[in-house]
Amino acid sequence: MRQGLAEKRQAIVRGARSVFGRDGYTRAGIDSIAKEAGVSSRTIYNHFPQGKAQLFRVVVVEGAEEVVQAHVDAIDRRLYKVTDLEADLVDFAHAWQAPMRRYRDHFAVVRQLRAEVGHIPQEFLDAWRAAGPDRALREVAVRFRELSEEGLLDTPDPERAASHFMLLTGAEISDRTYQGAVPLAAGERDALIVSGVRAFLRGYEKR
Repeated sequence: MRQGLAEKRQAIVRGARSVFGRDGYTRAGIDSIAKEAGVSSRTIYNHFPQGKAQLFRVVVVEGAEEVVQAHVDAIDRRLYKVTDLEADLVDFAHAWQAPMRRYRDHFAVVRQLRAEVGHIPQEFLDAWRAAGPDRALREVAVRFRELSEEGLLDTPDPERAASHFMLLTGAEISDRTYQGAVPLAAGERDALIVSGVRAFLRGYEKR
């Protein structure tokens, strides 16, 4: 794709992400997206012939892929070499939460997606989960399996253990911040993560 076309596409996706995050899927319109992106409606259809539906799918999938890459980086940075299991898991949980603040526009779209789940094609929901939450969980499960092989964890079902870890260290933070929309004091965030990690270790630390 030529540079000019690529830049136009990026502008359209950014504009669409902003509009979908603000207005949701059902209320968003191509004209609003065109205005936000600084392009014409015709330009949007040139890049996305199927219109709003195709654009929404691209927005949620590409945003999910960016967040997953940040999550993979967190695994590599925080869990590559574990020297203090509890401390390293606490650091990892903090790093895992960071994209919620870094990619605010994406998580605004996710909040709208969840709110309008009954009006969004199942294929879009499946594509988002495959590119985002499900892939992220599998990446954590792979590392937890390795930590079990290293004698640090006891995870007969690594994917279940990964799910428990995410729930214990992140669910209350997500709920209290409305998935990143409302700030949470750093001390409260830290206390929730530490207590979640300790609960996880009571169930999964190798004895």
